[in-house]
Amino acid sequence: MQLNIITEQLTEIGRKIEQCSFDIVTQEAGEHNYSEPQWQLVRRMIHATADFEFNGLTEFHPLAIEAGIKAISNACPIIADVEMICVGLSKPRLQHFGVTTHQFISDADVITKAKAENTTRAVQAMRKAHSKGLLEGGIIGVGNAPTALLEIKRLIVEEGLKPAIVIGMPVGFVSAKESKDELTLIKEIPWIITRGRKGGTTLVVSAIHALLALAE
Repeated sequence: MQLNIITEQLTEIGRKIEQCSFDIVTQEAGEHNYSEPQWQLVRRMIHATADFEFNGLTEFHPLAIEAGIKAISNACPIIADVEMICVGLSKPRLQHFGVTTHQFISDADVITKAKAENTTRAVQAMRKAHSKGLLEGGIIGVGNAPTALLEIKRLIVEEGLKPAIVIGMPVGFVSAKESKDELTLIKEIPWIITRGRKGGTTLVVSAIHALLALAE
């Protein structure tokens, strides 16, 4: 039976170009130690950045793929650290599964609390998402703010938060590497990370798109 694939490529030539790009990535990437589903994510991340170092820098909790597919299939919400992730995700694919996206980084109350408590907007945005009950059982994507990822780890360890999966790929020079290293110490919650300073919202979007495709 042929599946009705939900894709952001709306023309035949677009789909051919996309598939050709994936084939080139696979050919030039060479050997890797990922399972086939894991490689679908890594390949799409390389495709989005033209950076083959993500073949190796990307790491998966053993249950990450299974957890991600299940969360999408169950229409769990996606909570992002910045708006760019929400904007970058394919609306047809999200609607196909009934998945909603949320981010609070620019909300007035978030900014006010960040100033009052001398924290970052990213920290307060994650606390707001938690107060709304979105993080519990949710898909958390962090591509920009290491402090958001550190706050998620704190909520898991100190308050018993149990998201469905955390995609932690913040980019930068202050706490980016360390925040991802900290996340990998958690065994009970599935996660996907990129080691070191490299990361970004584009990678989180790519990873979620790959999970959406796998969920189909």
